[in-house]
Amino acid sequence: MTARPAARPTDPPTAPRARGFLRDNALGLFFLVTFVLALAGQAISGHADFNNQLAADQLQQISLGEYVTTSDFAVDVSENWQSEYLQFFLYVGVTVWLLQRGSPESKEMHKAGTETDKEQLVGAHATADSPKWARAGGWRRAVYSHSLLLVMGTVFVLSWLVQSISGTAAYNEQRLRQLQAPLSWAEYLGGADFWNRTLQNWQSELLAVASMAVLSIYLRQRGSPESKPVGAAHDSTGVEG
Repeated sequence: MTARPAARPTDPPTAPRARGFLRDNALGLFFLVTFVLALAGQAISGHADFNNQLAADQLQQISLGEYVTTSDFAVDVSENWQSEYLQFFLYVGVTVWLLQRGSPESKEMHKAGTETDKEQLVGAHATADSPKWARAGGWRRAVYSHSLLLVMGTVFVLSWLVQSISGTAAYNEQRLRQLQAPLSWAEYLGGADFWNRTLQNWQSELLAVASMAVLSIYLRQRGSPESKPVGAAHDSTGVEG
């Protein structure tokens, strides 16, 4: 009687599920991890720069933990967040109505507007796997139909508010070092520092969006959904590769 071959070790049942989770969420996880790394890098470099300024003013330096709770760190983070969410808020909103011939970032030229219930799969046209609020009527469908724009706009407003409050505190800290009277929140909102911080971020984000919308008419990246197929005509609109 021949001996049976030893059973080969198999992966635990959780391993395939883990690999499936990573594959199914790779894009979101990649940007989440790189965001955390970038935020950590900003904290470390910002801490070093802040301590250099304190040393120049002959003031006591602070720890990294203390720095990340300061208004200086908060204003630097929030001013970037609000500009990014402004970009998304505007892009989600204006692409409902505004089109760009030849761009994969635009809808097809005949689809301007909010489209019909049939095209949007809502109400009576919803499918079995449509979200519940898409099948519902009244305010629930109305809210869900604009939920992405509402969330982007809310995060933008909140982060802009945080920027204004933390910016006021950081700016007044500098003024106090120079023996100047602090400004109120309303005075800071009308001042050059606030708008300089705000507009230098806005212009870069808006330029990036415009570049993506226009350059993708003529340029390609094979396999990317942000690009048209390599062989697609330049005037092909709303086509993804």
